Amino acid sequence: MAKVLEFKLPDLGEGLTEAEIVRWLVDVGDVVAIDQPVVEVETAKAMVEVPCPYGGVVTARFGEEGSELPVGAPLLTVAVGADRLEDAGVAAASGGQSAPSGERAASSGGNASAETSGNVLVGYGTGTPAARRRRLRPSALGAVPAAASAPAAAPAPAAPAAATARNGSPGGVPPRAASGSSAHHGAHGRETVRAAAEGPVAVISPLVRKLARDNDLDLRRLTGSGPDGLILRADVENALRAAEVAPPVAPTAPAAGRALGASALPTGAEERIPLRGVRGAVADKLSRSRREIPDATCWVDADATELLAARTAMNASGGEKISLLALLARICTAALDRYPELNSAVDTEAREIVRLPGVHLGFAAQTERGLVVPVVRDAHTRSAESLTAEFARLTDAARDGTLTPADLTGGTFTLNNYGVFGVDGSTPIINHPEAAMLGVGRIVPKPWVHEGELAVRKVVQLSLTFDHRVCDGGTAGGFLRYVADCVERPAVLLRTV
Repeated sequence: MAKVLEFKLPDLGEGLTEAEIVRWLVDVGDVVAIDQPVVEVETAKAMVEVPCPYGGVVTARFGEEGSELPVGAPLLTVAVGADRLEDAGVAAASGGQSAPSGERAASSGGNASAETSGNVLVGYGTGTPAARRRRLRPSALGAVPAAASAPAAAPAPAAPAAATARNGSPGGVPPRAASGSSAHHGAHGRETVRAAAEGPVAVISPLVRKLARDNDLDLRRLTGSGPDGLILRADVENALRAAEVAPPVAPTAPAAGRALGASALPTGAEERIPLRGVRGAVADKLSRSRREIPDATCWVDADATELLAARTAMNASGGEKISLLALLARICTAALDRYPELNSAVDTEAREIVRLPGVHLGFAAQTERGLVVPVVRDAHTRSAESLTAEFARLTDAARDGTLTPADLTGGTFTLNNYGVFGVDGSTPIINHPEAAMLGVGRIVPKPWVHEGELAVRKVVQLSLTFDHRVCDGGTAGGFLRYVADCVERPAVLLRTV
């Protein structure tokens, strides 16, 4: 009889204790290969596909789409050595049931057979599994959660477009509708979302499906404008815009027992948005920063005319284009080399300031999932060209929702370009446990005294928020003044390289 192994949710990154099941990639009875992705989960940091280290037949799945599981809780069981479910020697389980404990091999002991992976998943198979707990995300309007491996329930009557589209804020995490069956990838990255008792819906990408799901938009109501009726992002956005201007529709009697969506709230009722996912993680981190770090902020206006002219000249010389953010990053790393106090962290238990040997530069990026801070590793060793390429790669990954936990952790200093939002200044909250953050406002033409004459120059406000435990105002002021000098006279930077 085949050996049944239990695969638990592994540790997906530092500090993460749970993850939400977004989409199952396998069903009970499917044959899986070693290291094949079996489930897509969303943590507070990123959306990731989790590979299973075992090869065999899936005999059970645990957790519905939309539920949260703690690290160490069972994800699925696999009959190693079986070619089909009948060969597994155990009854298929679903909805939180598993094979008898006596027939399950302990996952913590590892497995050296050919049916298991040689790869080690972080935190997997060590220690005692966490107590199992599941918190179900509230169902979206008209959605009926289905058991993990049971047939999909009959669909609820479709809600009008005005009632199904939610106008949420960027980064908010509205309730998701649980899917009754797994979504499958087709050719050229297309994805098919199957609904109960209806045909497949062709969608261009998982991001389009997520956009529709986050706004409670039923894709079956849309007609795709792509080839063969393929639903594009523009189709979803057009439907959401149309729903915003449509007249409100009172909820019908069958909808009375359903979870209320934002657009279905009665007049004057309050709306409650769970602080979960990215929004929840940001809230926790910023709150901790405010509690633990005695921060202070200083700022200065700088004439960025020469910096912009230098960038124009560099890009006119041929080769890869250099971004303004990359030049500001070079200035930051040079300033941190002169003022290493600001590239540090405070060990509160040991009451020590820890000076960090390298600069891992975080930068704030606004995405549809909310504010994230990707990290450029070893920024102090990179050229302007290398920084430009890495900023572009991480920004694209942030917008696509493909950043890994490693891309979002380990920063030592953060560069925040809030000028892209059209504002001049800010007092940033430090990205805990770092010691400082440099903020850059918009660059705008302003009257400025240049070489003794009043002129119109390109002016930017720079602000530095710093942990007053690691340094005093003199050090912080020196750092900011050096940054401003490099912005005003880029040749100053050449003395440090």
